[in-house]
Amino acid sequence: MTTPATGHVHDFAAIGVGPFNLGLAALAEPVEGLAGIFLDQRESFEWHPGMMLEPAHLQVPFLADLVTMADPTSPYSFLNFLKQTGRLYRFYIREDFYPLRAEYNQYCQWVAGQLPSVRFGTTVLDAAYDDGVYRLAVSGPGGTEVLSARRLVLGTGTSPYVPEAGHGIMAEAAAGRGGMAFHNADYLARKADLQQRRSITIVGSGQSAAEIYYDLLTDADAHGYRLDWVTRSGRFFPLEYTKLTLEMTSPEYVDYFYGLPPHRRDHLNKTQKNLYKGINADLIDAIYDLLYTRSLAGMVDTRLLTHSTLTAAAWDAAAGTHTLRLHHDEQGTAYTLDSDAVVFATGYTYREPEFLAGIRDRIARDSGGRFAVDRNYSTGVEPGEIFVQNAELHTHGFATPDLGMGAYRNSCILRAISGREVYPVERSIAFQQFGAPESITAEVPA
Repeated sequence: MTTPATGHVHDFAAIGVGPFNLGLAALAEPVEGLAGIFLDQRESFEWHPGMMLEPAHLQVPFLADLVTMADPTSPYSFLNFLKQTGRLYRFYIREDFYPLRAEYNQYCQWVAGQLPSVRFGTTVLDAAYDDGVYRLAVSGPGGTEVLSARRLVLGTGTSPYVPEAGHGIMAEAAAGRGGMAFHNADYLARKADLQQRRSITIVGSGQSAAEIYYDLLTDADAHGYRLDWVTRSGRFFPLEYTKLTLEMTSPEYVDYFYGLPPHRRDHLNKTQKNLYKGINADLIDAIYDLLYTRSLAGMVDTRLLTHSTLTAAAWDAAAGTHTLRLHHDEQGTAYTLDSDAVVFATGYTYREPEFLAGIRDRIARDSGGRFAVDRNYSTGVEPGEIFVQNAELHTHGFATPDLGMGAYRNSCILRAISGREVYPVERSIAFQQFGAPESITAEVPA
């Protein structure tokens, strides 16, 4: 990939360098005649540092790295990372397709360090559009400057989400006026202080909540705290990972989902959470086994509470606890739970970056004000003008945040930007058919 001198117009500027845009940078690097730049305000690549628990691993195999599913020969593959760092045989002997989360983070850092098009420590302050060119005002190590590009790729990622009922205690805790309440994105940084509390409540039901619960349960006897786990879900459900289900992370299913009416897509996103928000089944079993082992010495000081929606929360200064008001949705019963500390493992949501205000008239919207994303991941008023990474759940379905589909999406984006199919874009990989088959009329012999 060509990196033009300052002042030249880039073919595209990608903002935010998480795994998806980093994969785009790696796939774009060897493409002759393509000039792109990648910007991120962080000082270096870090992927969910607050959840870098020692035994935690990806929920997708190593083939779902930044590049392999688009280009198995790429020098930026996970296997080449293992080879170059002297760990390939150890990974082979381990006989586990799922890389450790910390290992994946190291791999991404290794890739980022080799790409001259990636600039960390660079914040996009404002964006404007003039005569077919986007002008980005940025602040970086060298001061402020204006970068120009014909297209944008938005990969600013998702932000920690906390239910509205929890905002109050989060604000109080952040201001130092009461208790400890935080999102799991800060878990490791706050863990030592957290374990000094008499009681801890985890809110949420996904993989992160389960990992934190298991981690805290392991140390509960040593620290003597009570541990509660609360979820509005009806059960602590496993991530569905059977092979025919995995076919739904395919171009065909994205085509099918994209072709549905918006209200049907929204309904599916609410009902398909077990396809992308569940817990690894082995971890669920490990939690039960640990509870069983601890129960041999008596009842474990913990509660697992399902069907429970957080409706309000407040800091009780006199008691020194947070009071969580919960509603059991199946029974229709309200109850309260007191806890010294609260960890919200309630996921992430997409929030539009502020710099988009300057180019709001260049973004296509649906009736609800969301990005109107084309099948090729473009959301500009002109086709192929602005692309999104992991901001199209409402149009492309649950495959949106899947690391295994990142290389496919980047192949589509590169095809749209370059005007040619740089990497073969799969169109049909599934055995099953997701839509109704065309009617077949048998001919009757004369």
